[in-house]
Amino acid sequence: MSANNSADYQQIFLHDIPLIDVRAPVEFAQGAFTGATNLPLMTNEERHAVGICYKQHGQKAAIELGEQLVSGDVREQRIAQWRTFCQQNPQGYIYCLRGGLRSHITQRWLKESGVDYPLVKGGYKAMRNFLIKVNQQVATMPLKVIGGNTGSGKTRLVKALPFGIDLEGAARHRGSSFGRTLESQSTQINFENRVAVSLLKKQHQGICRWVVEDEGKTIGSNHVPLEIYESMQTASLVVIEDPFELRLLRLKEEYIDTMSAGFQQQYGEDDGWVRFSHYLHHSLFAIRKRLGMERYQTLLNELDSALHHQQMGQGSDKHENWLVPLLIEYYDPMYSYQLSKKSDRIIFRGDYNAVRDFLLNDNH
Repeated sequence: MSANNSADYQQIFLHDIPLIDVRAPVEFAQGAFTGATNLPLMTNEERHAVGICYKQHGQKAAIELGEQLVSGDVREQRIAQWRTFCQQNPQGYIYCLRGGLRSHITQRWLKESGVDYPLVKGGYKAMRNFLIKVNQQVATMPLKVIGGNTGSGKTRLVKALPFGIDLEGAARHRGSSFGRTLESQSTQINFENRVAVSLLKKQHQGICRWVVEDEGKTIGSNHVPLEIYESMQTASLVVIEDPFELRLLRLKEEYIDTMSAGFQQQYGEDDGWVRFSHYLHHSLFAIRKRLGMERYQTLLNELDSALHHQQMGQGSDKHENWLVPLLIEYYDPMYSYQLSKKSDRIIFRGDYNAVRDFLLNDNH
């Protein structure tokens, strides 16, 4: 019985179906899917050579060259990797760029070795286009934006709401100069793919309205999908207004306590501490010109003092000595100015719980 090739991209993404990506590593690095493992038919160099041959001598010559380059022990090693994957993931699929030669060759070689394994029709291009359309479609649905000063718990609320789209989570960045996380940001394509898959799963649960955090065009190095960003520019705003002390507590917990523990857990105590210190120094340095050099130097001195106390086991409370003026003198005025330009779109203000209840009970 032959393997059942599939063009049901929705089911593949809804169920996180494991995928063998047989494209070259350079293609995989530019963009792929969360459930994909790169087990290439050809290396970057082999693909490059076959590509030149195809342009100069046509498809038949290119296929012959590919067969020569991937033969003998090299071929057996690659088939063995695919076979292992197939055994571990019997419900998976193979894909290449367009569902063409590479995935069919992989499928044929596997079948000759006794494994009948399906491929994705249309390959990467078709799956990518499917996800682009998901983002475009979602942008036409009812959307509200959660605003509020730094530390208001906007991201926390988006994550807590069943209809929240966590753009920062998909971008692996929290949006400000201090926004990097312990996970590296990925390519723009991978960011857009993660957003689309998240939306697809929520749609499948019957969700047909959305809430996002008030974001700029970019989150770290990733750009918010254009259609979603444009929809955000006309959407109604709800604004969290929490007490300063509560916002400060959240910021210290998220950016100091959690990050320092995370760095040390990931890199070990000594290296983790160095990396955590560098993260805070780099983040403050990134906004030095907007702060002004005199204010930057004052805050830097307070940061260094706080890090020293923390490293000596005296807790993280000293960080408030630079966090408080940074909020009062920089972040709060900046966000207030940005919010003033959107004031005509604000439909509700309240503390975290009031905004949550408003959104949960909102039927518009």
